[in-house]
This record gives sequence, structure tokens and C-alpha cells, in this order.
Amino acid sequence: MENGRWVFVVCLFFIFAELQRCSGFDLRSSSEERDVDRVNELPGQSFNVDFAHYSGYVTVSEGHGRSLFYWLIEATGNASSKPIVLWLNGGPGCSSIGNGEAMEIGPFQVNSDGKTLHLSNYSWNQVANLLFIDTPVGTGYSYSNDSSDVLNNGDERTAIDSLEFLLRWLERFPEYRGREFYITGESYAGCHYIPQLAQAIVKYQAATGDYSINLKGLMVGNGLTDDYLNHLGAFQYMWTNGLISDATFNLLNTFCLFESYQHISPHCQKIFDIATEELGNIDQYSVFTSSCINSAASSTKLLKRMKVGRIGEQYDPCTEDYTTIYFNLPEVQQALHANPAVAQSKWKACNDFVDKHWKDSATSVLPIYPCLIHLGLRIWMISGDTDSLAPVTSTRYTINALKLPIVAPWRAWYDHGQVGGWTQGYLGLNFVSVRGAGHDIPMYKPDLAFAVIKAFLSGSSLPGPSEHGDS
Repeated sequence: MENGRWVFVVCLFFIFAELQRCSGFDLRSSSEERDVDRVNELPGQSFNVDFAHYSGYVTVSEGHGRSLFYWLIEATGNASSKPIVLWLNGGPGCSSIGNGEAMEIGPFQVNSDGKTLHLSNYSWNQVANLLFIDTPVGTGYSYSNDSSDVLNNGDERTAIDSLEFLLRWLERFPEYRGREFYITGESYAGCHYIPQLAQAIVKYQAATGDYSINLKGLMVGNGLTDDYLNHLGAFQYMWTNGLISDATFNLLNTFCLFESYQHISPHCQKIFDIATEELGNIDQYSVFTSSCINSAASSTKLLKRMKVGRIGEQYDPCTEDYTTIYFNLPEVQQALHANPAVAQSKWKACNDFVDKHWKDSATSVLPIYPCLIHLGLRIWMISGDTDSLAPVTSTRYTINALKLPIVAPWRAWYDHGQVGGWTQGYLGLNFVSVRGAGHDIPMYKPDLAFAVIKAFLSGSSLPGPSEHGDS
């Protein structure tokens, strides 16, 4: 009888092992998964850090084998006392790992050789635990065993998968259950992923009573919240800054104001082409900075489809090139636990294929905001004022459309004695502009972006002229 019991146990072990091998079912405990995901050291890292970080995959669909890649970078100092900030990049199809972490708000940033790293002085993990997700599948290192998944991405499934990711990720990192949780990001993520995920979390909480995701607020950077209002603001911004002619400005306003960003008519496309020629070879996401002359991306006619989501350049306009080299290194992919099969294909900062095959995109996400405001969430809309495609004018039109009472007057805010931008408080929402910043605010003005995130997380006002505002 005893021998029979042992035979039964051994048989069960081999059955489950085969299930794991064939279907991706993971027998490891959450603590074991966490240990496997820990990153010990990155290639090209010549400095020590006083925080832990983890990267790997969370499967959001067992049937399809749909898995999202993440990178958790814990806070410096007492990480257990600090909130968790989720950062999302847009596109659709732009990697939050390569863009958000390596070029904007993370501690590990890539040098011009594409092989070594430096430690950012303005990393947001000084004030929060940072979680980056490559979403949806086809973005960065994220993948699916079902090739049709990459052809069927859209707003709705991205929100569902991101919520599923968070719930399963919290099983692996239970210490973050109930921790103050904020969603931040920019561009298509700012205008769509962030409010849509916030809405999905709220609905999930109402349906289940599960508040393990302790959502406290969201911060949207240069987001395309409403198609019409963004066109209105973008056309006006380009004209007032002398980027396009009177004739083209009039054509845009006459024929293209009501165009959908996903489906632009041939006639409007021709007008956008004219505007592109008039603009010249500039970075339309940061109109006053230089372009990367040697980069293939610099010659891309970005205005042709008026898409929001491609990354811009920082002081060194070729930073995307360096990052692309780094995340294609096999030793980097191994250190970050990227799936070898996925890593064999060329890693891109932004995957145009995802964007090209996007299935559903709301023409406006404004209707989501009244509910989120009613719940008392901390909501900030921030805007770099040198972006021509999702400009500060569009952000202001968007906020005005919500018809919120003003509770704090328009004023300049300061950092190190200099004007960092302008701000105005509304009932349930705060507007902040960042002076001299392009579309990807932390990339162009990391010091000012750091001042903003500190104020946002603390729930305090940005400094005035008599305050130090030291970053």
C-alpha cells in the first residue's frame, strides 16, 4: 500500500511537470518566481546601487500564452515606506523599459557607446518604487504564443491585460498589496492607457471588493485625450509658433479638425503632408531642439499620420540609437530574463507593427474623467510646452472641456530660482506645464520632471518664487 502511494505521488509529479513544459503552467511559488526575476547586475554597469530590481514576465492569458514583460526598480532608502509608481509609454507599441526607464525616469541610462550605463541623478526611484510594463504584446520584450494576438491589440484588451498583469504581479510581490499606487506616463499611454486602466481598476474594485491595488492617483503627460481638441490645439500651436503657413493653417482647420487619429481621410492626409514639408526636418515632439542627423528616425515624416507616441530626443538627440543598441545585446537580454525566442528578433524602442494593426481607439476619453474625479483620485495633467503634436494648447482645451471650477489661480512655479512652468488648480484636477520640455518631459527636462513627481506624490503645491524648489 505504501509503495502504491509513492508511485501515485511520483506519477502526479511527472504529470504536472509535463503540464508545465507543454502549457507554460508554472509550479514555482511566488517567492521562487521573485528570486528568479531578481537582476543581480546589468552589463555595462560600473557603479553600485543600494536598491533591488527585478525583471521578467507575467502571463496574462494562459490560453494564448500572452505574457507582458516588466521591470520593477525598488526605491532607494526605505523602499517599504514609499509608494509604487507604474510608468507606461504609448505609441501604441513603445517600450516602457527602453523609453521610460532607460531614457526618462529610471536610474539606469545608456551612454553614447550603447554598451555602458550611467546612474541618473534624477531617477524617480529616489521617491517611489518604479514599475515599468511593456504593454501590449509585441511591445519591447512582451510576446504571445498566439501570433494573431499582435494583430488584435487595441485599447480595450490593453486595459484588461494590464489589470490582469497587476493582479498576478501582486501575487509575486505581495508586499505591495495595499501600497499607495499611482499610474503615470505620457503620450498615447497618457491619453488612453492610464485613464482606461484606472477605470478598469475602479470597476474591478466595485465588482469584487478587492482593494489590493490601492489606486491613489494618475498623472498624464502630453496626452491626446480627445481627437478634436488635440487637432484644435495642435494646429493653433504650429501656426502661432511660425511652423506652418497661414494657408495650411486654414486648410487644417477647414478640413481636418474632426478627423480621427486612427482613420485619416486621403484629403486630410495630403494637407498633413503639406504641413510636414513646411515644418522641415525638425523634431516635432520638441520643436526647439536639434534632431539626430545620423538617425533614420530623424527623416521620418512624423506628421503624416499625426500619431502621438514616438519618443523625442533629449540634450543628446541620438539617445534612442544608443538605447536600441543596448537592449539588442544578448548579454543584456539574458541579464533582464528576456525570453530567448523573443530576444532573437530585433528589439525596437517603438514597434510600428503594433501601431499599424491597432483595432480600437476611443476618439475621446474625456467621459472617463468625471467618475475618476468624483472618487477623489489625485489627477494631474502635465504638458511640456515645446511639443507640437500633443501640445500645451490641446491640454488646456481638454481641461476646459471638463468645465471644472478653478480652485487655485494661474501662477508660475519655480525650481532653483527659475520659472519651471505654470500651473492652475481645478476642483479634482491640477494642470502643470513644464517650461522648455518636449513631448517626453523627463527626457528633455529631467530636473523639472523630478520636481513635479515629488510634488505630485506628496500632494503638495509646486514651489513659488520665494521657495527654494530644490530638486
